[in-house]
Amino acid sequence: MDENKKVPKRIAQTVLNSLKGGVVPRIGLPYIAVGRKNEIEALLHDVDIIAEGGASFRFIVGRYGSGKSFLLQTIRNYVMDRGFIVADADLSPERRLQGTKGQGLATYRELIGNLSTKTKPEGGALTLVLDRWISMVQSEAAQETGLSPDDPGLAAATDKKIYAVTASVSELVHGFEFARLLSMYYRAYVNGDDELKARVVRWFRGEYALKSEAKEALGVNIIISDDDWYDYLKLFAAFFRGAGYAGLMIMVDELVNIYKIPNAVTRQYNYEKLLTMYNDTLQGKARYLGIIMGSTPQALEDKRRGIYSYEALRSRLAEGRFSKPGARDLLAPVIRLEPLTAEEMLVLCEKLADMHAGLYGYARTVNTDELTGFIRIEYSRIGADQNITPREVIRDFIELLDLLYQNPNMNITVLLESDEFSYAKSEAVSDEAEAGYAEFTI
Repeated sequence: MDENKKVPKRIAQTVLNSLKGGVVPRIGLPYIAVGRKNEIEALLHDVDIIAEGGASFRFIVGRYGSGKSFLLQTIRNYVMDRGFIVADADLSPERRLQGTKGQGLATYRELIGNLSTKTKPEGGALTLVLDRWISMVQSEAAQETGLSPDDPGLAAATDKKIYAVTASVSELVHGFEFARLLSMYYRAYVNGDDELKARVVRWFRGEYALKSEAKEALGVNIIISDDDWYDYLKLFAAFFRGAGYAGLMIMVDELVNIYKIPNAVTRQYNYEKLLTMYNDTLQGKARYLGIIMGSTPQALEDKRRGIYSYEALRSRLAEGRFSKPGARDLLAPVIRLEPLTAEEMLVLCEKLADMHAGLYGYARTVNTDELTGFIRIEYSRIGADQNITPREVIRDFIELLDLLYQNPNMNITVLLESDEFSYAKSEAVSDEAEAGYAEFTI
């Protein structure tokens, strides 16, 4: 595949190292994307709705290693190209949707810290976005009025345009103080007051612990708290739109950490917050905002401690009678990831083999028949039709490529028939699985 041989070595190195380590790379995804076409199309339909002033909420559900994070990263890269700002975070014991020790606020801080744009995809883009907004408004005002930068009339025209954006958010919950702080940042920018700018940014990041602290530093008697942090994400979505972006996409992974909370009451509070966010997006209370959350099937469906233990969510999210594996409703709130087919995994392994050869500067030695043999062995393990994940196959394959590169005299057939691989071939394979492999032809 010629396009993969042209992958820059820096990107190839990052992609292969990330995949071998079991994590999704943040760059280079287009070079290795296979499958998930229908899921991506469904999510991109949401993106169009958000850009028109709507909102969306989706759950991506799949087992560990099934490709949830890969799909999230793919969508993340796409929406940044479309002019969206993206905020992403993984939940953990310290980061939840709600908590008595600031765990909800910790999630907000992580999201704001990870704000990313096309020009700053690695995160930390808040100050860049604020400065770009002011610069854009000044430029627009100059073009519209034809005034020089020194003319006092230009400052008045800029003020008017700044006010139009702040007024649009001031009508929302907590919007008045939010708009006031935006204006404060603008004044600090114009006056070259970097210290005041930094204090305003600290407030936006949720770093003031006490109202008295914020009052002393900025003259505002309100701070972002564990109870209302989500309201500020809605404010940011509206502001980002006014600042020239298409909207805000929030991505929260590892929802399983709510499922793992031992205290039932705490879990319910978190599910209640989840319901609030879900209802907001569907009822039109949020604009220019998309939310995608990643979960495992158990964390969703367990009626004792999963999301389905909260009846209001279960009734909204449970599948209808007609959805089934192979024919899922991708317009529903929950997108369930089907396992990649053997054919799709073969295509992915070919891409990785080409990338590996390009990175280390050798002619690819693994041919299609040998790749097919590798995939057959991986997919012939008992239960592989339901339990095998791309992560497992990819890690095995990159290890295989590394061994072959480091040991040129080693034969791939010998490796595939070694004790580590051959046990899979000797295990009994169900008749259904055999029938499936009979269909797997290249």
